[in-house]
Amino acid sequence: MKWGIGVLAAFAVLAVTAPLFIGADQLDVVRVDGPRLAPPSLDYPLGTDLAGRSILALVIWGSRESLAIGVIATVLTVLVGTAVGLVAGHYQGRLGQALMHVTDWFIALPSLPLAISLSAVLGQGAASITIAIAVTSWTATARLVRAQTLAVEARPYIERARALGAGDRQVMVRHVLPNVLPLVLVSSTLTIASAILSEATLTFLGLGDPTSVTWGSMLQTAFSGGAVTAGAWWYLMPPGIAILLVVLGFTLIGRAVESRMVTHA
Repeated sequence: MKWGIGVLAAFAVLAVTAPLFIGADQLDVVRVDGPRLAPPSLDYPLGTDLAGRSILALVIWGSRESLAIGVIATVLTVLVGTAVGLVAGHYQGRLGQALMHVTDWFIALPSLPLAISLSAVLGQGAASITIAIAVTSWTATARLVRAQTLAVEARPYIERARALGAGDRQVMVRHVLPNVLPLVLVSSTLTIASAILSEATLTFLGLGDPTSVTWGSMLQTAFSGGAVTAGAWWYLMPPGIAILLVVLGFTLIGRAVESRMVTHA
C-alpha cells in the first residue's frame, strides 16, 4: 500500500505543479526548436517526439488530463451506481426490478464498443470520454451497493427504526448509506484504475481532443507517426509506463484497503 500511495502522490504533485516549470513554448509544435525524434540525452532525458518536444515534459503534462478524466469519471460512476443500487435494494418491488433490469442490460452490452459509440456521438474531447466511461462503468457499483443494501436492511435496527416512524428516505440516508460507503470507497480506487485505462484506450483510438496532451494521445501520435518503424522506443515506453504505474498504484491501494476491511469485518 505504501508503494501505491508513493507512486500516486508523486504523479499528483507533478500534475499539480506542471504549469510552474513547463511553459506553453515546450508544448507548442510550432514554437519548439528541439531535434525531432531524438533519443534520450542530457538535454532531453526521455528523448523528443516527432515535433521536437520533450517526452518528459509531455508525460508530466499529460498526467493532468489523464488523472482528471479518471477521477471525474469515477466520481460520476460512484454517484450513479450508488444511487441506482441504493434505490434498487430498498425498493424491491417493480421499481427495484426495473432498475436491475436496466443494470443487467448495460452489463450485457460490451463496454468498449459502447464507450466508443458514445464518444463518437458526443464528439471528440475530454467531456465526451468522461461521460462515456461513466455510462459504461456504473453497473458494478450498482450491484455491489444493492447487495450491501439488502444485507443492511435485514438487520434488526432497521426494523426498529421503521417502528419508530423512520421513512424510506431516512432509512436509506441515515442508516443504510453510512454502512454502504466504505465498500463504495474501496471499489472506487479500483474504478479509477479502470477509468484511466479506458481513457487511454479511447484517446489512443482518436476519440480525444487532438489539441490536448494525454498519455493516450501520446501513444496514438507515436503509432500514427511511425515511431515503431523508426525504432523510437523512447516515444512509446514513457506514456505506457506512466499508465502502468498509476493503474498499479490505485490497484495496490484498493486491494490493501479491501483486505483490511475483510480482516476487521
